[in-house]
Formats: sequence, C-alpha cells, structure tokens
Amino acid sequence: MLTRRTFFERLSTLPLVGGFLGGVAHSAEAAVPVARDYFKELGVRPFINAAGTYTDMTASLMPPEVMTAINYASKQFVPLNELHDRIGERIATLVKAEAAMVSSGAAAAMTLGTAGVLTGGDPKKIVDLPNLAGMKTEVIMQKSHRFGYDHAIRNCGVKIVEVETAAELEAAITPQTAMMLFYNNNNSVGQIRDEEFVRLGKKHGVVTMNDCAADVPPVENLWKFTAMGFDLVVFSGGKGIRGPQSAGLLLGRKDLIAAARANAAPNGNSIGRGMKVNKEEMLGMLAAVERFVKLDHEALDREYTRRANVILKSLTGLKGVTASITVPEVANHVPHVQVVLDTAVTGITGQEISKKLREGTPSIGVRPGDELLIGVWMMKPGEDAIVARRLKDVLTKKA
Repeated sequence: MLTRRTFFERLSTLPLVGGFLGGVAHSAEAAVPVARDYFKELGVRPFINAAGTYTDMTASLMPPEVMTAINYASKQFVPLNELHDRIGERIATLVKAEAAMVSSGAAAAMTLGTAGVLTGGDPKKIVDLPNLAGMKTEVIMQKSHRFGYDHAIRNCGVKIVEVETAAELEAAITPQTAMMLFYNNNNSVGQIRDEEFVRLGKKHGVVTMNDCAADVPPVENLWKFTAMGFDLVVFSGGKGIRGPQSAGLLLGRKDLIAAARANAAPNGNSIGRGMKVNKEEMLGMLAAVERFVKLDHEALDREYTRRANVILKSLTGLKGVTASITVPEVANHVPHVQVVLDTAVTGITGQEISKKLREGTPSIGVRPGDELLIGVWMMKPGEDAIVARRLKDVLTKKA
C-alpha cells in the first residue's frame, strides 16, 4: 500500500524532484553556470563601437536597469494586452503625451501608426489592409524628406505624394489624403519647416506624423513634437534611449494610438501581426524610458566631449589630417570627431582606415567613408583611449 511516507520517498528519487522540493531547486538556482563565449563559438567578432547607434552595428548596449526589467518579465506570465495598456499609460506620462505604445522598432511604429490612421480601428478595414478599398490612399511628403524608411508607410498600400512648397502641399490635399509625413532629420533641408507643417495639417484636418527615430538626445525631443502639435511621433527604442533594439515608441493622440494598437499583435489577421513585442521588450522599454528621462544629460555631454578630445588630441599634428569636434544638427545629436583626410599626404583613404580598424586587435567599428565621423557615445569607459591610439597608429602606418 502506498502511504504518504512511501509516496514522498519514491518521489525524492525522481529526476524532476528539483522542480518540487525547495532545497534542491535552490541548489540548482545557486549553481553558477560556466560562462560561454557565444560570439566566439559562432565565429562572430565583437568590436568597439566608434560609430554610433546604427542598426547594422547593433545600436546601443542595454544598461543594467533595462536588463533587470527584462529578466524580471521573463520569469512570469501576464496578460499581454493588459501589460501593453499599462506600459503605454506609464510611458505617456513620462513623455508628456496623450497616449503611447511600444512597437517592434521605429519602422513598425510608422507602419502601425499609418494603419491606425487608415482604418480608424475598424475591424473590417484592419483585415483588408493593404487593400485600401473604402479607405484614403495618399500620404503627402516633402520631396526632400523622402528616405528609405518611408517604405514602412508604403507597407499599408498608400501612395506617396511629393511636394516641395507649402502652396504645393495645400494644392495636393484631396479627399484621398490620409496623412502628412515629416522626416525630422531633414527639417532644415525642406522648404516647409516642422511648425508650419503642423499648422498646415491642422488647417486642413489632416493627420501629421513625425519620424524622429534617432532624434534623442536631447531628452526634450520626447515631448517637443507632440507639444508642437504633431498627431503621431515615432522614436527608436534601442538608440539613444538604450532600450531593446527591437523596440520603438509611437506617441500621440489617444484615438490614433488605440487604432494603431488594433492593427498590432497580438491581434490576428492584421498588418501588424508579425510586428510582435514580447513582455520582456515592453518592460525593458519602460525601464529604459524611466532611466533616460532621469539622466543628467549635461554630465553625459561633458563626458562625450572629454572622450572626443582624447581622440582629437591623438590626431593633432598628423600630416594630411584635419580633425575637429562636431555635433550633428538633429540625429545622433552628441559630440563626434570629424576626420578629414588629404589622401595624397596620408597615403590612406577613409575606407582603408575603417577596414584596418575593423580587422585589427581589438576590432573597432566606424562608419566607412571618405571622411571619418568617430562616434564616442556608445563606447565603454576607457575605449576612447584605445580608439585614439589605434587610429593614430593606422594613420602613421604603425598598424
């Protein structure tokens, strides 16, 4: 006969007992696993990031606060839509927006925002996209604002209508105009600046979206453009904010965010079903935003300037090399070192320098080009000195 005692005696011999008995489970959790060098196993070589938050260079590194949130979320089940709601509400408060949602990157935010504008959350229209029967079909953009990522808008089946002047924009508005898209990085390039663009949208009752993917810092940009009047604003999550690279933010009007959510995962049979954001990314994005808005950004800027000066000093006096500290006007708005080469004197091109840096030890990644723009803000402490030394060695033919 199986008594309570014999049941537990037999149970204690089973391999799965660790899942039930606290002492054994505790021992298993306490065991420190042997660290694996996954990248080495896979033959993928890490590098010092002397470029910036570029997607193909895996953007930014997530800080401890973000990883803590991700690890916390990975250990429990929660209702995904409810989590989406609560995190959206919290982020909206942090960035002073009417509403917010976490997306699977900035491009996904653009697609979902457009889908929300087109469908208004109508279930039938959501299923029909990108078939635009019964929906508006056009999005107006300045010709100077066309860029590769506007494909995220065209995913919804719309046609881009190009304009150059305010008069052309107003003339282009028809009953088929669904939205006006602004590319923030090109604000100073187009003839219609941001505030006038918003004014024209309001005047004609057309939704305006601003793609600000790489445009923090400064931190104030998180609320500047919604306060300016843009109906929807897009940010990347894994660049300056340093959340998960596969996350982004869509901020703006409550009704439009709700409609965008209706087109997004986990809802099935929608254009955004494949643009899934898991609970770990959502919570990681919240932690990243909470951290980012509290940072001492002036102190960070001083540190980036210090790093840039370390590299600048190493290049001083090198023949054929002109170097200076520059801050891009909009995207990646932090100190960089710009290196201009007289290749007739240096005997080496920017492309060749990039290759030598990447292939050397330690490996250093910069954006290849005739000129070098050295980004310092994604470096770990002490890496500025390493980059300075290696760059000088390459230019003086010592490496």
